[in-house]
Amino acid sequence: MRSFASDNNSGVHPEVMAAIIEANRDHAAGYGDDRWTERAAECVRQVFGEEARPFFLFNGTGANSVALQAVTRSFHSILCAATAHIYVDECNAPARMTGCQLIAVATPDGKLTPDLLRPHLQHFGDCHHAQPGAVYISQATELGTLYTVEEVRAIASLVHAHGMKLHMDGARLANACAALGCTMREVTVDAGVDILSLGGTKNGMMMGEAVVAFREEVAADIKYYRKQSAQLASKMRYLSAQFIPYLDGLWLRNAQHANRQARRLAAALARFPQLRLTQPVETNQLFIAMPRTVIARLSERYFFYVWNEAADEVRFVTSWDTTDEDIDALVDALAEIME
Repeated sequence: MRSFASDNNSGVHPEVMAAIIEANRDHAAGYGDDRWTERAAECVRQVFGEEARPFFLFNGTGANSVALQAVTRSFHSILCAATAHIYVDECNAPARMTGCQLIAVATPDGKLTPDLLRPHLQHFGDCHHAQPGAVYISQATELGTLYTVEEVRAIASLVHAHGMKLHMDGARLANACAALGCTMREVTVDAGVDILSLGGTKNGMMMGEAVVAFREEVAADIKYYRKQSAQLASKMRYLSAQFIPYLDGLWLRNAQHANRQARRLAAALARFPQLRLTQPVETNQLFIAMPRTVIARLSERYFFYVWNEAADEVRFVTSWDTTDEDIDALVDALAEIME
């Protein structure tokens, strides 16, 4: 069954599957002491620069939790958008693993700004209050919106001026860069990001993410946090090998296709006056307000998420393997329902 619920539901790209199969030859040392992990780390440095220090692990929640442990202490607070994945969708794992207080900042579009952050940058040095320690941003955001390079740089400048660190959740970083027309380096380390959760599962990989630290002092203890967080894979090569083809241009091709299909779907949905886009379609996510009766009937044929039940808002997500036929079938189903 084809789905528009999430890019997590898509399959594995053949080049990634081939890399996993190739890594299955013979025996190899465990816990990352293998040639695939070494090669994958080299690929990360080619993309992000020689200062990049990658740590491969199982999943996105683990990546965010490990990354935030690396840049905070338990008496810190972490500022994030009220729609942030760490605040809404990770069962409080980052807060539990870091011991930090999560401060949710209301935004109209899922994006933090210096003006939204400034009111929360207070009580430094006061032992009665959690100390602002880090800011978390998602690129792209949970609402499919994007930070420009300049916007990331402005947040990083503010954060660093207060002795804090900036963490970027890059679960859909590929889609963001494809839309912005920039490299992954330009919108991360060059823009002042201190640590990155680098995703691939949503964009053609089978599983696995990477935490990439851009400062030596940030990277120093990540290997311990990764182990304590149960994120150190014994057969590491099956995770890291996927990044070899992925970072060799596959990330961009897959993301460009997914974004292009999202725009195609948005254009096709424009024929229905009963439907309304609630956010601009900048990457591969579409947020749509539609009549509740239409949601109920469409859900009998397709799996998708109701994003905001009170507002009758749903989310559709296109993937690296979304075809024109997939989109045509969805649009035909909507036409039949609304007739």
